[in-house]
Amino acid sequence: MTITLYRGGLPLRVIIWKKKHQTASLPKCSMKGLVREDLTALDFVTIDSASTEDMDDALFAKALPDGKLQLIVAIADQPRGLLKAASWTKPRKFAHSPTICLAFNIPMLPRELSDDLCSLRANEVRPVLACRMTFSTDGTIEDNIEFFAATIESKAKLVYDQVSDWLENTGDWQPESEAIAEQVRLLAQICQRRGEWRHNHALVFKDRPDYRFILGEKGEVLDIVAEPRRIANRIVEEAMIAANICAARVLRDKLGFGIYNVHMGFDPANADALAALLKTHGLHVDAEEVLTLDGFCKLRRELDAQPTGFLDSRIRRFQSFAEISTEPGPHFGLGLEAYATWTSPIRKYGDMINHRLLKAVIKGETATRPQDEITVQMAERRRLNRMAERDVGDWLYARFLKDKAGTDTRFAAEIVDISRGGMRVRLVDNGAIAFIPAPFLHAVRDELVCSQENGTVQIKGETAYKVTDVIDVTIAEVRMETRSIIARPVA
Repeated sequence: MTITLYRGGLPLRVIIWKKKHQTASLPKCSMKGLVREDLTALDFVTIDSASTEDMDDALFAKALPDGKLQLIVAIADQPRGLLKAASWTKPRKFAHSPTICLAFNIPMLPRELSDDLCSLRANEVRPVLACRMTFSTDGTIEDNIEFFAATIESKAKLVYDQVSDWLENTGDWQPESEAIAEQVRLLAQICQRRGEWRHNHALVFKDRPDYRFILGEKGEVLDIVAEPRRIANRIVEEAMIAANICAARVLRDKLGFGIYNVHMGFDPANADALAALLKTHGLHVDAEEVLTLDGFCKLRRELDAQPTGFLDSRIRRFQSFAEISTEPGPHFGLGLEAYATWTSPIRKYGDMINHRLLKAVIKGETATRPQDEITVQMAERRRLNRMAERDVGDWLYARFLKDKAGTDTRFAAEIVDISRGGMRVRLVDNGAIAFIPAPFLHAVRDELVCSQENGTVQIKGETAYKVTDVIDVTIAEVRMETRSIIARPVA
């Protein structure tokens, strides 16, 4: 049975899990000939938001005698009866990832699977695919990467904010045992090592808060809460990135294919223009070197050291788009030679494919290469998902800010784009995007120059605004029919 949800041209097909495919408590996830290692005695933990039910990753850390650290990332396995293994490598109309529209979450799999039978719930025995990796004292992932099937039992469901508070010596929460406390301490050490390694040898994104909508019983938006990324979020992020690096290497070396996230940095056609722009701001780069992974990373680090993000915003238009490929390739945005995600197989379609390819590697079987067409479909679904998320987000923001229109309520807003018609800004406290028309910036049009190329607004020849500036605005109007928010700078 298939349920098709349609929103803005986005078909989301969800396979309904039939009762005959489940046991009393455990899905039959084993593939024939796959031997599982019993790790139920180890103190695995999950770290998620308090409301999360689809826990697809659990972590276990261990200190080694030589100062190295070992990490096992355990990922929820997939029910055998869902679809035959080979069918995942062929193009099909399917929800290639969950649609998360800020306040709504439509999972890829039925909730009976994603939130229960496949979820790594505390004190429940679950089958997993695991990766064991070792970190040297400087955070380097050593070559002894091991993927294997296992059975685990999560000993605790931990919450981001509580773990962060405890590590920062604030709040009242305490780990339920010394064993859990030791896991948190070791995971924090791994996070620090890996963060330093990526900062020195790859690239690290600047933290931006996530925004969570608080809805009432009738779907009204009661509040929008900014949730900054804290140490516990980074613990999980570093563990998942490390696990995905390991998968990329193993799939490349053992199979020569997989589902890879590829980003080639700057478009070669823009290299000379990029170098010329940077030169005007005192940064000198070689137009050929910047097209290499090392050259790209070097430039990114120089840009990150700038006092503002203005120059960074100016060069984004020269970058190529990220792609999904069956061929291994670099991810310049992460500063990595290869990157293949597999850590969310109950949430993401591409991860599910890589999950099954890794199983084939473990068993020494010949794997079926994913058809190239599947990456085209996945990219299209990703685009449609983002459109749906933006559409629903705009609608929720418009509803939330409607009663602020025409009032003196001030909002701090970061300028994110400038065009001939005006400026787009992001409200700092809640993430809403608003537009400031050019006439609101200056009444005399001939004295006003809004330059998208330069990222500036000049009034009478003087720069009055530029991209990345934070200014105070009020809400002038909310147009519900177009879900657009019109703002005005505070004089």
